[in-house]
Amino acid sequence: MSDLVTVILAAGKGTRMKSKLPKVLHKAAGKSMVQHVIDAAKAAGAKRNIVVTGFGGDVVREAIGAQAEFVEQKEQLGTGHAVMQTADLLKDETGTVMVLCGDTPLLTGNLLKKLFDAHVEAGAKATVLTAIMPDATGYGRIIRMADGSVQKIVEHKDATEEERQVKEVNSGIYCFDAKALFASLEKVTNDNAQGEYYLPDVLEILQKQGEKIWAVAADDYESTLGINSRQQLAGAEKILRRRKNEELMAEGVTLMDPDTTYVDADVKVGRDTVIYPMTWLEGNTVIGEECEIGPSIRFQNVKAGNHVTGQFTYAHDCELEDGVILGQFTHIRPNTHLAEGVKIGNFVEVKNSTVGKGSKLPHLSYIGDTDMGSGCNMGCGTITVNYDGKTKFRTKIGNDAFIGCNSNLVAPVEVEDGAYVGAGSTITKKVPSNTLAIARARQTNIEGWKDKRNS
Repeated sequence: MSDLVTVILAAGKGTRMKSKLPKVLHKAAGKSMVQHVIDAAKAAGAKRNIVVTGFGGDVVREAIGAQAEFVEQKEQLGTGHAVMQTADLLKDETGTVMVLCGDTPLLTGNLLKKLFDAHVEAGAKATVLTAIMPDATGYGRIIRMADGSVQKIVEHKDATEEERQVKEVNSGIYCFDAKALFASLEKVTNDNAQGEYYLPDVLEILQKQGEKIWAVAADDYESTLGINSRQQLAGAEKILRRRKNEELMAEGVTLMDPDTTYVDADVKVGRDTVIYPMTWLEGNTVIGEECEIGPSIRFQNVKAGNHVTGQFTYAHDCELEDGVILGQFTHIRPNTHLAEGVKIGNFVEVKNSTVGKGSKLPHLSYIGDTDMGSGCNMGCGTITVNYDGKTKFRTKIGNDAFIGCNSNLVAPVEVEDGAYVGAGSTITKKVPSNTLAIARARQTNIEGWKDKRNS
């Protein structure tokens, strides 16, 4: 394990977001911004991650959980002040402290590893991650010396016309020698217009001591972008989804129209699967090989096997085994397990149920709180009546049962193996194996009857 420790600044409110939610918890591509940063830090090999919280600290800590250690910045007095709060936690560290911003969801593990490796190789006391910006207006410029080390960082308003031509800017992400960082922080003052302690002041202090300050440019400036508004969040979302789609296609997944395919960062899709337009794959969804997904599918936290097909479907928190077919306008709800070869037709809802191998739910059915065997056929309009207004009950259906159209199975009730239920029946008692149950009134025809309303 490397000697890399990260400090992730996540104390800000994010006024421009106009939200009750702390800025770093706003999501892009299915994960909070700060989660993207933590994942990148882990991928870079960080042995510890420390998150500095402030506004909405309790909510931030709850969202992150055991993935990181926490310190609180009770007053937001600048980036230097935020890092100072970690001094007690890091007093015994002798390696590298990487300071990250919790609102930079486009960072990657490869980029942070590149920064860390360059910092160690250069033997610098501090290394700045930089970006080559197409439009550097408003950013602090990186002015380098002949050997590539940093001479200074000059803010846009203070830069000369020549310095403003420089496109390399400060990303606000740094690596520091741990001991040098905290020794220098003790010398940082708040003698400025804002009355705050600025982390970049550490670079100037180290430089005056004759220490080496290095800089590493990101391959892609987009990776360093911070998010301060809903518009910028939407931009980050688009970039993350583009990256994910490119990753999937490189791994052998066909996306018919990447511009209308929305895949979260942690989704996994097997090779030779075809994804049609207007498809959303979210959360921890895992899809196997040679599936046909879409058009107009939304999967949230769905585990799907191989050869699964579906269109115009919403499924969430459920499992679909190999060869499951989902028809149009279906809703597969949480805690549902559809076994191999199950066929779901049009306008079907399944909730908290297990459906056995090869069973068919052709159309217009509601199956809730049900344990169904294999080889069953549920006729059109079949309902498992699972709720009496107070308590929910389960229905049990055996293997190879046949349920006729427009039947009601009133739970708790059992239909045993090989049993039949006549169309239009309301079943309230057990149906034994290999028997036919009919529960409907006998038809009566009244001869000579005339509708008196038409008299």
